[in-house]
Amino acid sequence: MKILILPDPAAAVARCAQIIAQTLTETPQAVLGLATGGTMEPVYADLVRRAEAGEVSLERMTSFNLDEYVGLPPEHPQSYHTYMAERLFGPLGLDPARTHLPRGDAEDPATEAARYDAAIGQAGGIDLQLLGIGGNGHIGFNEPSSSLASPTRVKTLTSATREANARFFGPDETVPRFAITMGIATILRSRRAVLLATGASKASAVAAMVEGPLSARCPASALQLHPSATVVLDTEAAAELELRQYYETVHPKGQEVMLG
Repeated sequence: MKILILPDPAAAVARCAQIIAQTLTETPQAVLGLATGGTMEPVYADLVRRAEAGEVSLERMTSFNLDEYVGLPPEHPQSYHTYMAERLFGPLGLDPARTHLPRGDAEDPATEAARYDAAIGQAGGIDLQLLGIGGNGHIGFNEPSSSLASPTRVKTLTSATREANARFFGPDETVPRFAITMGIATILRSRRAVLLATGASKASAVAAMVEGPLSARCPASALQLHPSATVVLDTEAAAELELRQYYETVHPKGQEVMLG
């Protein structure tokens, strides 16, 4: 696991966006796994800026989002379909046929989850998976106690996750209790993964993910098994890492160091 510690959130976001842009420059037809949430908003804004400046193109990529709320149709203002349309797909005019999310309003969510997992495989798998991390250590909506061998499936959301996401819903709206999410096994099959975390509220989860035991208590700790995972942090999110000095020696200021 590669740990990159940047001085502030803006630098961490830029480093994360750079990794995605470099992937698309090297492989324009790459399959990306995409995430949502507040942490990702500036990442997508950065990618839109780069694309509009001609620094990178997303037109040939294929994407699969991590998750969607069960019960929400794509046009619902709080669906992740809407989130992606507003923040990335719409501003860049991307082909809807190349951008994929689970159908939260599917008649049979379990069948939809299995279909979605198969579609990822049929696309050749994910070249780069973008991830955030919840305060309880979840990735996607793989809540604590999730099987580390889980495929895409329906998960019950914890009260903490629902409370954290309540800010995106109106006062008269109920935060959904269930979501279709890529499983941990699906995430681990990606060829590369990059996880972005910023802010002091993520520090304990980051420490458990990077330095804690491999455990369903912290689902993100499964990334210790990933063959090519990069964790991009700001100084606050890195605050509880016991081996921080070593990470900063290996990657000073979050940069690559050439051998020789």
